[in-house]
Amino acid sequence: MKTTFIHRAMAAALALTLAPAANGGMDLDKDGGDGGTNLQALVTAALNPVANMMKVPFQNDFDFGIGPNQVTQYTLNIEPIVPFTLNEDWNLITRIIIPIISEPSAGPGQPSVAGLGDINPSIFLSPAAKDRHQFWGVGPTFTFPTGTSSELTSGQWSLGPAAVYLATPGPWMIGVFANQQWSVGGWGDRNVNSTYIQPMVIYHLTKGWYLTSIPVITANWEADSGNRWTVPVGGGAGKIVKLGWQPLNLQLQAFYNVERPDNGPDWQLRFQILFLFPK
Repeated sequence: MKTTFIHRAMAAALALTLAPAANGGMDLDKDGGDGGTNLQALVTAALNPVANMMKVPFQNDFDFGIGPNQVTQYTLNIEPIVPFTLNEDWNLITRIIIPIISEPSAGPGQPSVAGLGDINPSIFLSPAAKDRHQFWGVGPTFTFPTGTSSELTSGQWSLGPAAVYLATPGPWMIGVFANQQWSVGGWGDRNVNSTYIQPMVIYHLTKGWYLTSIPVITANWEADSGNRWTVPVGGGAGKIVKLGWQPLNLQLQAFYNVERPDNGPDWQLRFQILFLFPK
């Protein structure tokens, strides 16, 4: 039953994403047959959280070595990103992270769980990029206690500030995305006081290929000092491809957690399929 729920959720999300849409006309075969400048621009847009382009990532995270039973947790994050043009100077970028989680029993007395986790929308005010070598955005982020079981939710309504900055010197793309959230209401004693930091380092190769390291560093300030931080180290590679007219960003990364809470995962494998809708 739990596996069927995950499969149905993935199928429904993919069906919505593959619904007919008009290609905005960015030709990946332009500039000498391999996409050239257009491919590099698409890589930048795909990995830029405040790019003025609609995107729908499906991020598959496999976290290995959780709990006494050393189980593997699977999380599908569906992350639609929709930009709105406010005027010629400003854009509003909305992103919603919808997690679907499946985890076997991690230890004695802990049930296996599968279902929807807490949904995390964010809103960024970002200048219309006149300098194509720098991008930034600021705004609020929220977490809603939508988890379908007590194991999949904090039980707290949370909010706080979020910010992103990116620079693209030469073939590089370097930046950071960060937010901080606090509880503002809810039930139980699982208060939220958490920091999220996502450094981004990307190096463009040719023909739409790139090398990347985008770890997710988190701190839970409600935990004791030895269990606050999760710090992964690693990276991987990605490529822009086309499925018919539809441009996709495919990416694979692996990380080892050099710092982690007790019973936290040892390492993570991340595979992402990102649908791009150029204007």
